Amino acid sequence: MAAREHFAAHSPYSDPGRHAALLREPVGIGSIGEAVRNLVLHYRAEADLLPDDRRYEINARWVSVILDLDQERHPEPVLVPRPPGDRVAGCCRDHALLAVAMLREQGIPARTRVGFTSYFDPDFHGDHVVLDWWNGDRWQRADPELVPGTREFDVHDLATGEGAPFETAAEVWAGYRAGRLDPQQYGVAGVAALTGPTFIKFSVIMELHHRYGDELLLWDELGAGVTDEDADRLATLLIKADAGDEAAESELEPWFRTDPRLRPPAVVTQLSPYGEPPVIIDLAAGPPVRAGL
Repeated sequence: MAAREHFAAHSPYSDPGRHAALLREPVGIGSIGEAVRNLVLHYRAEADLLPDDRRYEINARWVSVILDLDQERHPEPVLVPRPPGDRVAGCCRDHALLAVAMLREQGIPARTRVGFTSYFDPDFHGDHVVLDWWNGDRWQRADPELVPGTREFDVHDLATGEGAPFETAAEVWAGYRAGRLDPQQYGVAGVAALTGPTFIKFSVIMELHHRYGDELLLWDELGAGVTDEDADRLATLLIKADAGDEAAESELEPWFRTDPRLRPPAVVTQLSPYGEPPVIIDLAAGPPVRAGL
């Protein structure tokens, strides 16, 4: 399978299951962005709209489960407006993954990208997830969480590379290791323990997982035993692969699939952004039959 075709296939997380037909309605990146904003309520930015008894929705994880939750409340096409408070609680990862699922369902290669952005806070680079999709000529980067016209740049065609409004975790790690940036300006806004070199390294590993269809929650534990030198190599290969280096891609994916410190886990420890106790999730079992999580 060619690399681009690989990205057109659903991952276990992007697979919509019985809801596949819903994802074929929004056509074009603009319509897709409108649909995902209609489906997902950001658990932090819109916390005032989220009832306590629905906070668990942020752990829905699988697109099929997110759509289960949505369709229980609104059994209608995804472009039919939902009241903001009725949308499924999630975050940037869910906006991006839903958009990727819609693109893949329509046969278009797409992938989620993990990194950091300055366009929510000009004084800090917060962790964030966007998407790349193949427009027929090149990989085009988009942030489906953003409403077109609300930024000074095209939210459907983000600039790429180190120093861009959104930088991949690999680019940030490389910049930190070269002394070009202050790592304390990168992380989770307002959470000192999730800021700096250790969190950036974690994000490089998360970027690798997302690239190859293991679109974990941003609060899943992973990467134990990965050294700074490993992260250097990962970041170099990720940056080269983004530049179209097929040799880098050919080296990167087998490493991800075979190294026990990196490969997709069958079981993961799921932490909580609410500070609740961690839970063990059996990923091999797949999505729950019903969205009780």
